[in-house]
Amino acid sequence: MTDRAAAPTAPDASQHPDDARRILADLRRSIDNLDAALIHLIAERFRLTRKVGALKAEHDLPPGDPEREAAMLERLRERAVEADLDPDFAEKLLRFIIREVIQHHRAIKG
Repeated sequence: MTDRAAAPTAPDASQHPDDARRILADLRRSIDNLDAALIHLIAERFRLTRKVGALKAEHDLPPGDPEREAAMLERLRERAVEADLDPDFAEKLLRFIIREVIQHHRAIKG
């Protein structure tokens, strides 16, 4: 079971338009806050992967690790299902991030 922050409830058809606008504004504020948190998390992830890239370059290791990537994707898909998120979407997102990380590792290696 996952802990989820309580989001404002969606308006129903019987609510006054002003109430619906307030609820919409609350929902959008929550989305904006989550977007900011995502950016910070992704930035922290890339700070760590830069360290990994430097270590790989120093020890002449390949920029990618297909076995680890496959395990990460499998684990992410499981977590996506648990979180009620489309696992295909989650996989596409992680694949994009992995490609970026590998490009960074190649750049670090020179």
